[in-house]
Amino acid sequence: MALDSSDSTAVGRRIKELRRANGLTQKEFAESLGIVQGFLSSIERGTKTPSDTLQIALCHTYGVSREWLLTGRGGKGAAGGGAPSVPVTPGGAGTPLLGRVSREFPEGVEARDVIGQVALPGIPDGCFAIVVYGDYMAPTIRDGDLAIFTPGGAAEHGSIVLVTNRWGETILRRYREKEGEIFFSPDNAAYAPFQPDPDTRIIGTVVQVWRNVRI
Repeated sequence: MALDSSDSTAVGRRIKELRRANGLTQKEFAESLGIVQGFLSSIERGTKTPSDTLQIALCHTYGVSREWLLTGRGGKGAAGGGAPSVPVTPGGAGTPLLGRVSREFPEGVEARDVIGQVALPGIPDGCFAIVVYGDYMAPTIRDGDLAIFTPGGAAEHGSIVLVTNRWGETILRRYREKEGEIFFSPDNAAYAPFQPDPDTRIIGTVVQVWRNVRI
């Protein structure tokens, strides 16, 4: 949701209020959301606007409603948010488009996990597709893009992988190795890289990205 300057200032005040209510420093709060402290500081001052994805992540993590975050009304309830869509066929030949990635993936993919089939040229056999949400990998991959990935836990330095984050959600990050340590980095400098924990799992490697450009 686009915000004007006055809205951004009010949202920034509410985010600051929420952070203080949870007894967190800017550094701690920023780390919990996967962003850098300087970006959070700009949001709290109203000079930067939180993206739709960051709004959703904040509401999900701290249990507030998006209406409250954006308007100050409605109390602090369940978070909600929209999602971009792509045209798909409900069945038949094509690359399976996943609505969710289960913990057992790629074993035992169920019918409820697949929301359609994507028919696009040049996609290798055995791939899956997901709709990308958020601007973490911008400008390389943008909100609403279609990412085609091949399943598997192996990754090469610099490749973009589908990986689980600290909340068990599947996200896209760039796989990095430095001095024997592994990092998962966003392409968008507004967000911070993270290192894997025992529950982190690489689900697959992105091999193609498709973008629906309106002209």
